[in-house]
Amino acid sequence: MSEAKVADHRYLQVARTLRKEIVDGVYPVGSQLPTEHELCERFAVSRYTIREALRRLREDNLVSSRPRTGTLVVPRPSSDSYVQHVMSINDLLAFATGTRFAIDSIAMVTIDDDIATRTGLAVGEQWLSVRGHRRADDADPAAAALCRTEYYINRAFAAVGRLLQRHEGPIFPLIEDLFGLSIVEVHQEIAAVLISPELARGLKAEVGAPALEVLRTYSTSDGQVAQVTLNTHPAARFRHSMTMRRVRG
Repeated sequence: MSEAKVADHRYLQVARTLRKEIVDGVYPVGSQLPTEHELCERFAVSRYTIREALRRLREDNLVSSRPRTGTLVVPRPSSDSYVQHVMSINDLLAFATGTRFAIDSIAMVTIDDDIATRTGLAVGEQWLSVRGHRRADDADPAAAALCRTEYYINRAFAAVGRLLQRHEGPIFPLIEDLFGLSIVEVHQEIAAVLISPELARGLKAEVGAPALEVLRTYSTSDGQVAQVTLNTHPAARFRHSMTMRRVRG
């Protein structure tokens, strides 16, 4: 791996660690993060790496930085909908920030016709299934969930399951860290569906109400599918945002 790629991966690790500490309350809203010098010493990285990590946190609307005042933790905008501004794979890390994933079940499953139809996985294969609901961090426990989430993790990486009971963020960074690989491509499809009786209760939605189903397939550099994620959002609780620019030849 080139030095540039190592440095790039390192700043994401630093950002991920600081993001988790902010979400966990180690650095509450209004508090100041350690100085760049202190962060350099803590993580044993260059100032450039720390500045890139802080830039990522600013893009996630977790902190603000001003000359002579340092880096402050700021409140995230409150919302009862799930807004996604899609730009890169790295931005998927930001989606789970400000939400918590409550796991209902973790089990090895054999892909049946229904799962195959919804995910594109092959019938008869075994994958680790992780199912649950995602809610806003500040939401009342009795409030409706933002979405129903289903993870299907390649059997080769099923050992990640033992780390999930105390994990609330996205799973693919855990797979990368645990197995030393990189997710280089995420294919996303969004389809309009109707809420099934199975999902209606957990989502506190009406059976047959409109919903959006977001399917993401995560692939490694050798083309192996590491994870498939299926999120079902009641239509009123989801908004997808994408910016397109004209390329001038």
